[in-house]
Amino acid sequence: MTKIKILETPRDGMQGIEQFIPTEKKIEYINILLNCGFHTVEVGSFVSPKAIPQLADTAKVLDKLDYSNTNSRIAVLVANNKGGDIAMNFDIVDDIIYPFSVSETFLKRNINQNFAEAEKTIDYLQNICVKNNKTLIPFLSMGLGNPYGDEWNIDILNFWTDKFKSKGINYVPVSDIIGEAEPDKIYEIFTALKNEFPDLEFGLHLHSEVKSASNKIEAAYNAGIRRFDTVLGGLGGCPMTGREMIANLDLRVLLNYCEANNIETGLNMEMVNKAGWYNLI
Repeated sequence: MTKIKILETPRDGMQGIEQFIPTEKKIEYINILLNCGFHTVEVGSFVSPKAIPQLADTAKVLDKLDYSNTNSRIAVLVANNKGGDIAMNFDIVDDIIYPFSVSETFLKRNINQNFAEAEKTIDYLQNICVKNNKTLIPFLSMGLGNPYGDEWNIDILNFWTDKFKSKGINYVPVSDIIGEAEPDKIYEIFTALKNEFPDLEFGLHLHSEVKSASNKIEAAYNAGIRRFDTVLGGLGGCPMTGREMIANLDLRVLLNYCEANNIETGLNMEMVNKAGWYNLI
């Protein structure tokens, strides 16, 4: 039976919720997720609290989580050198996610950087991650299409992926956070990337309406993708796009696809169901 890796990202789910979720509830909820068997749980971010006030308590959450019974990797998102420096203080953090984008317009909207500044940030983060035994994961955001009018094509994806590879980065998630990529395009892009970089691992970070998500999952899976980002309940979305927020890929949709196609997830469904019933908001 084929097995996939699932990165559950409550960080992405929570950031789109305006009402502040008490720190204690975040801790309790993420502790349940840590016992579900996910490959990775992205628990929060070190970004400006003015930009994302919902996640201003990430350090407190990290300090209070119970890691005693989990095999999941712990990830946080950072957007600059300062955030990276803060993340290095937490031994329990395994992965540092950096929201790079092949759209310079969105890069500016999201983290107020241009391409040159972003590459310097990636170099800095990769350097401190290597020194501190952590893994840097830069996204190819807007990697499945660009709604802002910037130039976009497979050569641009290859260009940035090759840069990442040259810096010692081995895993590259490709994201569609506006929900516009069609299945045929998803299949085409991932097939091209995997053919060009057969020694790298790629993943899908998808925002999508529920009715179209299964076909998009199938397209990525058929192109050889075995790592998927999810949010239980499809919570959240990106508040920085300047467009209507599209929900994250709902874990349940992915699980239904896996069950129908005999794909192993390795999850403890009792704990997944417990998390599904948790009243986070």
